[in-house]
Amino acid sequence: MSDILFINDLIQSLTQGHTRIPSFQRGFVWDPERVARLMDSIYRGYPFGTLLFWRTRTPLQTERSLGPFTLPANSPEYPIDYILDGQQRATSIFGVFQTEIAPTPGEDDSWSKIYFDIRGSYSAQDSQFVALSDDEVDPARHFPLKVLFNSPEYWRILKTWDDEATASRISELWERFKSARIRVQYFNTDDRTAVAIVFERINRMGVELDTLQLLSAWSWSEDFDLQAQFEDLADELAPFGFNDVGEDSDLLLRCCAAIIAGDVSPKTIINLNGSEVRKRFDEVRLGILGAIDFLRNNLKVLSTRVLPYTTIIIPLSVFFSTVKDQSTYPDAHQHQILTRWIWRTFFTRRYSKRLEQLNTDIGEIRKLRNGEPSSLGEFSCALDKSFFLDNAFNLRNVNTKTFVLMLASGKPLDFINGSEIALDSVLRDCNKKEFHHMFPIAYLKSIGVPSGRANILANLCILARASNNKIGDLEPSTYKSLMPDGRLMEDILASAFCPGDIFRDDYTTFTQKRAGILLKAAYDLMGI
Repeated sequence: MSDILFINDLIQSLTQGHTRIPSFQRGFVWDPERVARLMDSIYRGYPFGTLLFWRTRTPLQTERSLGPFTLPANSPEYPIDYILDGQQRATSIFGVFQTEIAPTPGEDDSWSKIYFDIRGSYSAQDSQFVALSDDEVDPARHFPLKVLFNSPEYWRILKTWDDEATASRISELWERFKSARIRVQYFNTDDRTAVAIVFERINRMGVELDTLQLLSAWSWSEDFDLQAQFEDLADELAPFGFNDVGEDSDLLLRCCAAIIAGDVSPKTIINLNGSEVRKRFDEVRLGILGAIDFLRNNLKVLSTRVLPYTTIIIPLSVFFSTVKDQSTYPDAHQHQILTRWIWRTFFTRRYSKRLEQLNTDIGEIRKLRNGEPSSLGEFSCALDKSFFLDNAFNLRNVNTKTFVLMLASGKPLDFINGSEIALDSVLRDCNKKEFHHMFPIAYLKSIGVPSGRANILANLCILARASNNKIGDLEPSTYKSLMPDGRLMEDILASAFCPGDIFRDDYTTFTQKRAGILLKAAYDLMGI
């Protein structure tokens, strides 16, 4: 359904509380110049967009102010029109023309002080509408738009203009704004899933839908604010290198949906029962913390920078969610199944695919937790040497992150002194200087190996920065003299999944052999 509103109609609807701003909308962000340009478009009769109202008889538990203006309560006799699209335009029009509601003390309403410059030039490019502070206003030149719909003030100011031509221009100004038409579309529904879909589609080309804000508006109570709970969780995770998880509202919402409903589809998230979310949030919180603790302690995932899929936290949080005061701990069998499933998911890029696979794992992990027969991780895990020979080392992609965690699982030893490398900083910061090309790129370039072939996974290992600097661009046969002899040398190479004949400087043979060693290690981690 669509309709036409005049400016005064919109002002009255907002002033009477019939039209409101849902809390999941963003705040007012337009600057004074943009508001002035909108006034110019309305004056010239240019199209300035359609407003979209969601009409419902079910009020939201939280709402947003209209810019600096607090709207009155809505009469229960009327349906509510929530602005889904056009909030910035509606707020601008209301702020510029209305005179009944004073701005909240301390809030900036300078953008609403728009004036018509009587002496300004009129052309296709130049605008006669300006935003002015009080000390910039010249009463003999600037006519305030604020009085156009306030009849007593309008006539009082109009009489101060003795010049007939000027008075005529002001009358024309009044007539244009009085007759300006605002196109409005109404979306009548109490189906909040439909509202979420519409809002997402509206915002797809701009700021993406914040489902957290939608769900927060629908689950809020005086003693529970979902956004505040997520912010507290982010603070709790930050010291462990997982502040990104705490700030990822989509991930956290899917953890809620997985734990509460066993399904992470958008429809399920939107339809989560607010009271259920409030009642079970501690369970959700413990599930997320338990999942991260498991990843840190068993796979050396010390930050999201080295985590191939943050979505792995979703099904893991289901396993560790609990209503008990103490944390949930897997037994030996469950621990083995969880670890193998995680490695299989990473190596096969399982979560690059369909949502159904995530939901399947949620169901199977719940069975595993409850001691029921579970097929968690029982999916095809075909892997060959090409994983290590064809993938370039890039710390931003899934395969490299999986490879880094695999290297960490070998408890690598330093090439120079043979001590165990401190992995905390390597896996927390994921700095490329902590990784070493076993056949240095400069050396390979000198023998005609292209850079693309030099940067494959099979040529990389973890190495302390100081030792990396010492080795520099030396070929293996030369930097061998910097390394310990005997059994310690063998241990160093084994910890790096490296073949013993690396020092022959035969790059092709080396990469083929190392890829074979890495492949066997990958299958061992996957339990295959």
